[in-house]
Amino acid sequence: MLLTLVAVLNLVGLAMVLSASSVNSLEDYGSPWYQFQRQLVWLVLAGGALALSLRVDYHRWRRWVGLALVVTGAMLVAVLVPGVGISVNGSTRWLGAGPLQIQPSELAKLALVLFTADLLARRAHRVHDSQLTLRPVLTVFAVFAGLILLQPNLGTTMIIFVVLWIMLFVSGVELRKLVLTLGVVAAGAAALAVLEPYRMRRLTAFANPWADPQNTGYQTIQSQVGLANGGITGTGLGQGRAKWGFLPEAHTDFIFTIIGEEVGLIGALLVVAMFLAVGVLGIRVAMRAPDRFGMLLATGITAWFLVQAFVNIAAAVGMAPITGVPLPFVSSGGSSLVVNMAAMGVLANVARQTP
Repeated sequence: MLLTLVAVLNLVGLAMVLSASSVNSLEDYGSPWYQFQRQLVWLVLAGGALALSLRVDYHRWRRWVGLALVVTGAMLVAVLVPGVGISVNGSTRWLGAGPLQIQPSELAKLALVLFTADLLARRAHRVHDSQLTLRPVLTVFAVFAGLILLQPNLGTTMIIFVVLWIMLFVSGVELRKLVLTLGVVAAGAAALAVLEPYRMRRLTAFANPWADPQNTGYQTIQSQVGLANGGITGTGLGQGRAKWGFLPEAHTDFIFTIIGEEVGLIGALLVVAMFLAVGVLGIRVAMRAPDRFGMLLATGITAWFLVQAFVNIAAAVGMAPITGVPLPFVSSGGSSLVVNMAAMGVLANVARQTP
């Protein structure tokens, strides 16, 4: 059931990427198929990653946790080296060359989930000792968060924190300390948002996009216009207007807007329902996992998909500030899709071994 849902989400993503990117692809590359073909290639690679992780017993990943952290950390450092990292729209988040580019922060999500699940499983008998559970998780998170924030990428940092916090909560770490940690991190995130001018502009635009409709509030307004234009049943596949130069990043961060415009409220709710179904199945896998490591791994991966989907959709409908976070399995994006599919393969492997 998990694999079927992911397959459907990927097919929806392919269709909507083709529709959302056709105008820009034709203008920039001379072919309306450019982004679609690129996404199709990444999907084939992602399918291979899913097949590989599905065949590997999830217990074997525990041997590679340390190496995964070191390699991912090194890649995050390399991104910040001038001339090595690739900058797009003011952010330096990619490594690679030409069409083959990867985003190390996506790999960091999986590496940190594996690390946290392994540590909390090994120290289950001392779960209430924060020095052995909460402190090491927060320490490793702080190192990775610092590197990701330098890109800068606050949205991904906060998603990782929420996922790790949920894993700590489920493992049984003392609630009082978790609440205190949540308050401290939330205060820090608020300070970062207020002190950084571009983040402050995003918060202001979220609170009142019509205060600056041609600049900071432009994307939010155009996203809402597109959703409103779709109505209940939508304008029809390929018939949306937002992609005609009105909505920037229509095939990545705002793919949900194109879905809502072209297949309407009904289609948008079906996409939401599929993510909720992934969440329900993921929770069932976690509850029935054969051991504590599998339970925590399934919890972290499920929380990752749900939190990221919520952040993306909330930004598209104007319920949250724009963070530049893609919609899992649906938005255009190579490294994000490959890592998400690999993580889904791990989750499906846990499901395969449930009694």
